[in-house]
Order: sequence, then C-alpha cells, then structure tokens
Amino acid sequence: MDVDLFVAAHRAEWDRLAELLDRRAPLPGPEADELVTLYQRAATHLSMVRSTAPDPALLGRLSSLVTRARSAVTGTHNPAWREIGLFFSRRFPAAVYLSRRWWIATALATIVVGGLLAAWIARDPRVQANIAAPDEIRALTAPGGAYETYYTSNPAASFAAQVWTNNAWVAATCLFLGVLAGIPVLYALWENALNVGVGAGLMSAAGRLDIFLGLITPHGLLELTAVFVAAGTGLRLGWTVINPGRRSRAVALAEQGRATAAMALGLACVLLVSGAIEAFVTPSGLPTWARIGIGAVAETAFLTYVFVLGRRAAGAGISGDVDARYRGDVLPEAG
Repeated sequence: MDVDLFVAAHRAEWDRLAELLDRRAPLPGPEADELVTLYQRAATHLSMVRSTAPDPALLGRLSSLVTRARSAVTGTHNPAWREIGLFFSRRFPAAVYLSRRWWIATALATIVVGGLLAAWIARDPRVQANIAAPDEIRALTAPGGAYETYYTSNPAASFAAQVWTNNAWVAATCLFLGVLAGIPVLYALWENALNVGVGAGLMSAAGRLDIFLGLITPHGLLELTAVFVAAGTGLRLGWTVINPGRRSRAVALAEQGRATAAMALGLACVLLVSGAIEAFVTPSGLPTWARIGIGAVAETAFLTYVFVLGRRAAGAGISGDVDARYRGDVLPEAG
C-alpha cells in the first residue's frame, strides 16, 4: 500500500469525522448518521493500515480518531465502582421509598396482629397450655432460659452468619415469591407475627416482658423493617400480576421484577447490619438502654436514608429499575 496515496484518498473523510466529534452541541439526525458511517469507515481504514502499512504516525492518528468516535457512537460505560455507588445512593433508596405505602401498611398490620396474639397468649392460661407443657414454658421464660441464652448459643461470628443467612432467605422468599399472588408473603408474615407474639406472650405471662423486649429490640428494629420492606415489595409484585395497570402484564412484571431483584441486594446489606447487631450487641454486657440505643440509631439511619435520599432520587425520576440502556426495547402501547 502507498501510504501517501491512501492518506490523500481518505483525509477528507477523517477530517470530517474529527469535525463532527469536535461539535459541542448534539448532532441532528443526518449528521449523527454520517458520524456512524465515517466511524465505520475509519475503523476499516485502521485495520487496513495495521495489516499492510503500519506507519506509526498514521496509526496513532487513526487509533485516536476511532477511539473517540467509538465513545461518541456507543457511549461511555460507568466503571463498576460508580455503578455500585449509584445503586446505593439513588436506585435502592428510591425503590424502597416508592414502595413505602406497601411496606408501611405491611408493618402496621403485622405489628397489630403480633400484639393481639401476645396479649391473648399472656392473658389466657389455656392458650399457653396448648403451646407447650408448663415445664417447657418455664425452660423458655425463666432467667437463663432459652429466650435469653439463644443469643449466646454460638460464637458471635458464626451466629451472625447464621442469622444473616436465615433473614436474607426470608427476605428473598418474600420478594420473589410475591409473584404468586402474594400468598407465600402473607404466610411468611403470619409466621413472623406468630413467633414474636408467642415469645412476647409467654414472657409477659412470666412477668419478664421487659427482658424479652430488651433482647429483641436492638436488632429487631432494623431486621423487622427489612423484612417488612421485602414483604411489601413482594405484595406489590403480586398485585402487579393481578392488576398491571395501563401497561401490558409482561412489561409491568419486567419493570417491577427488575426493581425487586435490585431490592434483594440492598436488603441483604441491611440484614447484614442487623445480623451483626444481633450477634455482637444484643448479647453483650452493655446496659439495656445502650443496646436499644444502638438499634434505634441503626433504624433511624436507615429511615433517614430512605426518606431523604430515596425521596430525592424518586423526585429526580429514579425508580429503582436499571438504566434504560439495559432494559431492552419495548413496543409502544396505547394509553
């Protein structure tokens, strides 16, 4: 290949491509199409020069030109650390905030049911007798009983891992099985309310409700909030199956399903914090007020994160779904 002739034949195309790349304003349709065409030609020219006439100066110019054109045509990609930062600072809190009506209603209903169960069990010895034998109940509720020693039954690190795994599994079940009309979510909520109600009721009947609350509150505030968020989101996904609104069911499920999958990752991190509190703070020798204070600080931080950062991100149009470039194309739908 004669390099001088090659340059003379294609210099005008390269100069035009450089001119388009130097434009500050968005290109109109015809010029954008021209940019794509010139980029493809320049990439071909670069390949030809590399294989037949590797002139260093020409290679440098074409490589730079093709790299700039590729960025203009395909767009630049955010580094992984930035995507992670955007997820935790915008997408996850926005998704939790936008689901607030579902998980707040879920939390209130579950707390009411658990409280009614606890009151019923505490006041009726016949109900207590149906739960367990008197000796078994004393073994659970007496000083040094199972309710107190549960948090020191294993080394703190392994206990934290066990608690986190179990809670993450419960949250994932609520999130993803909500697609089955929400029925598995309602069952999980009932199990949760029943467990707490039985424990509170039996300890209250033994005159030790303050001990029970002092043990469950430090980690329970954040842990139960995460479970309620997961359950509310799962119920919202189930309602999307029943009533997709003005969108097609497939599109509505795809959008809500992607947001739900992202929620699972964020809640796993929240439950990791609550698991650490349950393993290291709840059974510690700190006074009750200090342990509850730590749990309250963690809960306040999470709610502030959701209702400040999440509200701001939602106001900016963030929904918790992935970026538009990752969603794929959909057909227009009639309003």
